[in-house]
Amino acid sequence: MHIVLFFVSCFLGLFFILYSEKVSIKWVRKSFKIYSLGFMVTALFAGYLYINQHKAVFSTFSDKMFNTATVTKAAGAPDTMLSPLTIRESVRLSAPQINQLPELPRGCEVTSLAMLLQYSGIEVTKSELANQVPRDNTHYRKTKEGTFFGNPHKGFVGDMYSYNTPGYGVYHGPIAQLAAQYVGVERVHDFSGENFSQIIDQLNQNRPVWVIINAEYRELPEDQFTTWQTEDGPIQITMKEHSVLVTGYDEKFIYFNDPLNRTDKAPINDFKEAWIQMGKQAITVF
Repeated sequence: MHIVLFFVSCFLGLFFILYSEKVSIKWVRKSFKIYSLGFMVTALFAGYLYINQHKAVFSTFSDKMFNTATVTKAAGAPDTMLSPLTIRESVRLSAPQINQLPELPRGCEVTSLAMLLQYSGIEVTKSELANQVPRDNTHYRKTKEGTFFGNPHKGFVGDMYSYNTPGYGVYHGPIAQLAAQYVGVERVHDFSGENFSQIIDQLNQNRPVWVIINAEYRELPEDQFTTWQTEDGPIQITMKEHSVLVTGYDEKFIYFNDPLNRTDKAPINDFKEAWIQMGKQAITVF
């Protein structure tokens, strides 16, 4: 309704502006200009209301429109990957729901990958992936210089099977490497570091997206992060690190399959900020 009012008001305002120049009677010309001003103000107000009601979608759309970075087409990726972003009213994909518990208390990443691969027609279990995921076997130790542990960019850090011993998780690089063992390198699209709009683009093409997020699905305060030392230097981590499979969106929410089965959606902007905070990690399969 607001968008209709916007266009009608714009048309009438423009009509009175143009027609007033053809009127010789001063008071009529002045009245027409007042009418045109009123309709233009109405158009601006209607436009504001419409954008405010759809601000989540406009925020996602703006990521694509104002992104100045060059998007590189992955090897084997279909040409539609670089097509202009389309914002739909709603996208919901039916991917398998798999619970990481009780077998994998820290196995959210491989469980989300199992959902993605099964959606793509690959018969593989979370336990198989847990056995095969690359690992960083650095031992946990705490000294006066700080905490020393593994690097999740190199492999899974610590114990995936129990909370009784130290452990953390794994990031996109080793997960993409593991996925490639099942579908081939040419079918794995690791677009970590790109804009959030690329997640929307993949969903539009019926591809769920594996992501690293946090267990709150919103940006975390700084006190939820800590620094530990690795062989590659210091890294910041949070014990609220989590992974889900994104399966859809609408004007207000991002939908996902959570390996912990706690919820299936979160507000778009909250989820986006949490995803950015965790390093913009995202993978899908063609």
